[in-house]
Amino acid sequence: MGRVLGVDLGSRRIGLAVSDPGGRVATPHSVIERSGDVAADHRTILAHAREAGASRVVVGLPLSLSGNAGPAAKAVLGEVDALRALAGGEITVETHDERLTTVIAERGMQAANAPRRARRQAVDAAAAAVMLQSYLEASS
Repeated sequence: MGRVLGVDLGSRRIGLAVSDPGGRVATPHSVIERSGDVAADHRTILAHAREAGASRVVVGLPLSLSGNAGPAAKAVLGEVDALRALAGGEITVETHDERLTTVIAERGMQAANAPRRARRQAVDAAAAAVMLQSYLEASS
């Protein structure tokens, strides 16, 4: 499978996670502050993918608990289409269900006794790692 970049698109921040070269284990990578320019944010995401040596980007899709695509999921799908166009054929861009990933990440950080400020700073990357790990396990 190779290295994969996981992306948690938020309205203020974008969490990134990356897999190991074998595509088995996801780890938090970084958090990008939204710039106000969506196209610039997409270029930054793809730059991180290239830097990590990822041939695939997996974007978390925030489906509702019922599995339906609400307004947030539709917005993400619009960004995914733009990312795909920008990536050309160089990097594959796909989606994966991210329901409850932020909750799981936050609980994990609380269990590790991470300070509140540190949790706020890192929860987006941790959520991206939870989503990416789910994708990796579903793909193997």
